[in-house]
Formats: sequence, structure tokens, C-alpha cells
Amino acid sequence: MNLASAFLDSTRANRSKTAVFWGNDQFTYAHFRSQSLQVAARLRGELGVQPGDRVGLWMNNSPEFISALFGALAAGAVVVPINCFLKAEEVAYILEDCGVKVLLSEQAMDGMLGKLSAGHPLLRIWKKETFPAADTAPAGFEPAARKRADLAVLIYTSGTTGHPKGAMLTHGNLLHNVESCRQVLEAVAVDRFALLLPMFHSFMLTVCVLLPFIVGGSIVLVRSLQPPKAVLTEIIRHQATILPGIPQLFRTLASAPVPPNLSLRICISGAAPLPADTMRAFDARYPIPVVEGYGLSEASPVVSINPLRGVQKPGSIGLPIANVELTIRDEDGRELPRRQVGELCVRGGNVMVGYWNRPEESAAALRDGWLYTGDIGYMDEDGYTYITDRKKDMLLVNGINVYPREIEEVMYRFPGVKEAAVIGRPDARKGEQPVAFVALDDGQPLDTAGLLAYLKAHLADYKVPRAVVQLPSLPRNATGKILKTELRKLPPHSSRHA
Repeated sequence: MNLASAFLDSTRANRSKTAVFWGNDQFTYAHFRSQSLQVAARLRGELGVQPGDRVGLWMNNSPEFISALFGALAAGAVVVPINCFLKAEEVAYILEDCGVKVLLSEQAMDGMLGKLSAGHPLLRIWKKETFPAADTAPAGFEPAARKRADLAVLIYTSGTTGHPKGAMLTHGNLLHNVESCRQVLEAVAVDRFALLLPMFHSFMLTVCVLLPFIVGGSIVLVRSLQPPKAVLTEIIRHQATILPGIPQLFRTLASAPVPPNLSLRICISGAAPLPADTMRAFDARYPIPVVEGYGLSEASPVVSINPLRGVQKPGSIGLPIANVELTIRDEDGRELPRRQVGELCVRGGNVMVGYWNRPEESAAALRDGWLYTGDIGYMDEDGYTYITDRKKDMLLVNGINVYPREIEEVMYRFPGVKEAAVIGRPDARKGEQPVAFVALDDGQPLDTAGLLAYLKAHLADYKVPRAVVQLPSLPRNATGKILKTELRKLPPHSSRHA
């Protein structure tokens, strides 16, 4: 069993059933079976993809994303979903790091695709607009034989070294997480999953694409998050029953008019902590439970959730999902008693096999069978876990990991910048926003607009600091390390906003 065979088994059993609702269009399981196999056949034939080769997937949400995903898997490739908000320079790093052979993309990316082609003349690019019709499957094509232990997906997650690293997930890792999620969400074939957030995100990829297809459910693929009323209209129109999202989504919905006839039975909040006031506001308006969960790309990604049946504890990330273990450990790897604060560690068939070509970082994250997450928290007497901090110097902007080091390295390339540091400031709408602190070479004036324009040219928009603060010098400790704890103490009004 692998992801492609599980998908094909489901498409065979549900040929005429609607798999995806996309505005006024509906696409059946038969459509995705045929188009995915057509994509696989061309990848293996004309484009020369061999089992184990990496195939990039860089496109916005659309039905073709699904055909590209399962087509690449059927060809035996390792799929590399790429954040569609990244700039060409950031994408180029990922392509080079894992040696992507073919990039599946779309015309909307044409401006940046031209830059990628110029720098990577051997890269093959195939746009979704020329995908083959989904009328019939290719004659005589046989999907590649892949085992559960074979790599299926590389999810690139930001790293403290300034460059993202690829979490290696096998077919078995993802199938394990899908099965665990099926159990805890009680997902069945009649369920319809509202898919609002980007499919490249590991949370959406597992819970809103792999899970519904493997259980024989349907996807309500929403074209836009704005306005909120239109989102609810689509959910009602197509009778969605499960809504996975991030805290900012539920905050927006909590202030939107509540329509009648909602078919939702559960909302799941992940990717970032859910503020208690957001949960209270949502609960006061909607007769639907919103439960908080926790996960990370390195765990395929779901680790825990407040249970559907039983006690739900606001502020907690709940209990481990089926067949997954979660413990709190100290720096020496010893398990800590209840209520003692330490690092969250995860064990189970969903845990990655390591980082692509990063043996030292893999060894640091995977120790004695446990994944050390870098998140800090404690477990109560009932086994519910609470996250209190992050060990890694990371921000969460709209539920997406942002590592300051990556921004700082680009800032150091700007003329005149002598010292640079980035911290996170709480933001009611986005969770956190990056704020930059700079010290310049003697006598240099700060060109705030020029610095921000430079950052925007080299970083995804959500990574660009929303404020820049110039200081004579940045605070450092005795060993010369910049003290971000001191920067966090500075009042917000000292910032010069972009």
C-alpha cells in the first residue's frame, strides 16, 4: 500500500461520486483518476521522471493541484509542495537543495518562472493549463511500485540556519497520519471537507486532500477567503461538514453574520495557538465545536487534538491522536512529571525519517525514536498538553513558520546595515508580525523605504517586517550575542512602520 494505490483504490470505488466542489463546477473521482494517470504517464515518459526523482508542485489552490499531486505520486516521484507565496530566489534554493527534476506550476507564476528557467536551464516546467484532458486514463500505464518506507513528500520548513530544510515523509508516514486523523475526526465517506487554506501547507495536504480522498469523502474547495460571508455561503451551498482552519479564520468568522442551515459538525484550529477570546467569541455565535489541535510538518503533521467526545480544555492542544505518543522531556532526554515544563517530544509512525541531506540536524531532531519538536510546554494530570513557548527562534505569521535568521541574512546584504535582528510582535489579525531592528555603519542614514523594497524583492510578503527600528547599536551579551529579550522590551511606538 502507498498513497497512489490508496488513491486509485478509492477512485475505482467512487467513480461517479463528486470528489471536489469548485464554485459552480463539480469534479468526480473518475476525473481525478484519469487526469492523475495522464499526468503520471507524461512525467514517466516524455519528461523522464524515474521513481525517487523529485517533482516540485508550485501552484495556487485548484483542482489541478490534486491531479498533479497524485499524478506525481503514481509516477513514483517524491512530491515537493512549494509555498506559492515565495519569490523566485526562495524557490530556487528549494529546487537546488533537493534536485527537483520537473516543476509543475501555472501561468499565474509566469513572471517568476522566467527567472527560474534562466537560472536553471535543465529544469523542466509543466504548467497546469496544458494538463491532458481527463476523459480517459492512458492505455497500458502502470503506476510505479512504491513501498510504505519509500519517500513520498518533502515538506520544506523554515530553519534556524536561514534556509528551509526538507522534512522527509514516507508513504507510510502519511498513511499513518491519515488513518489516525480518520479515527479521531470520525471521518466517513459522507463528510465534505471545506478547504480554504493553501494546499501546500502540510495541515491542508493531509487533512483536506489525502484524508477525504482516501476515505471516499468530498472537498469543498473555496476560491477565496474574502469576504467571510462568501466563504460561509460556499460552505452552506455544498454542505461542508468539517472545517479545518487557522485561528485568524475563526476570529474573522466569529464577527461575521451567522447564516442559517450550517451543515458543519466540527471545526479544527491548527497551525498556531488559538486565543481563548477567539474561541469564546466563536462558541457564542456558532452551535459547532471548534477544537484546537497541534502538529508540525515533521510529524505529517497532526500530533494531538482536543477530543470530539469527552473533555475539551480551552488553551490546551488536547490529547495525542490514535497511535501517536507525546511526552515532555528535559534537555537530557528524561521524561518529566506532570506540570513540569520541558520540550514536547513525539513518537509514532507519522514521524519523518529525517531532513533531506541534513544528517546533523536530523540527528538533533530525532533521538532514541523521539522527535524533539522545539516547542516548550507541560502536560496536566489528565494527559492534556499546553504549549507555553517555542525553543526555536520562530514566529508564526498567519499560521506559517517564519524564522528571523532568514530575514536577517537578507537584511545584512542591504548597503549600510551593520547589525540586524528580527523579533515577533503580537498581532490580533495575523498572530504575529516580524519587527526589524537595525544599526547602520557610522554616519549612514536609514533608508527605510529602500530597505523594505529590497526585502520585498527577496522574501515572501508575509516575511517582510511591518516595522523597522533604527538603534545606535543592538544590545549584546558578554559573548557578543544579540539580546532579543532586550529588544522585546522596547515599546511598540518606537517602531517606524512600513
